[in-house]
Amino acid sequence: MLRLDFIIGLVAGILCTVSFLPQVIRAFKTKQTKDLSFSTFSIFSLGVALWIVYGILTKQIPIILTNITILVLALLILIMKAKYG
Repeated sequence: MLRLDFIIGLVAGILCTVSFLPQVIRAFKTKQTKDLSFSTFSIFSLGVALWIVYGILTKQIPIILTNITILVLALLILIMKAKYG
């Protein structure tokens, strides 16, 4: 049986991850990233990487999985910013 804290963590992670998809899709389709801050996404990516480390240290699968996905999406935005910005 799944614990409530696990379910809440997983749903929160999914929602945070899905919130990035529109930005990634838009940047990919339009090839425009001039309004996105490279510094903000760099700092954010570092923070997300630290959340992954925290999740590993505390053995919290929802934190690990969702933050890996978020980090990949944020890095995609940084790559597109470097390429198109």
